[in-house]
Amino acid sequence: MAIDTRNLDAMLSELKASAALTQGKSSAAAGSVAGGPDFAQVLKGAIDQVGEAQASARKMSEDFASGQGNANLQDVMINLQKASLSFQQMVQVRNRLVSAYQDIMNTQV
Repeated sequence: MAIDTRNLDAMLSELKASAALTQGKSSAAAGSVAGGPDFAQVLKGAIDQVGEAQASARKMSEDFASGQGNANLQDVMINLQKASLSFQQMVQVRNRLVSAYQDIMNTQV
């Protein structure tokens, strides 16, 4: 399972609109901020998707190891790699968020 990037694109446009507002640019961008998705909800949804991918991969590998179900080794390995990649992607997002937070906290007012 991959992280849904549609919500991330909407969040990016929301961040651009808020940056335009802080720089005193046109107020036309302000309308796109009000209708955008909530950042916390997007982040929680992405974390939930990663958790579901990991749970699915774990269940499939347990079923394969016990001989239950009809999963073959290739499907198990692909599912485990998808879960691993989605987790690595989420770690990178977290690292970027922490870095952005630190940059904001280090700015002088």
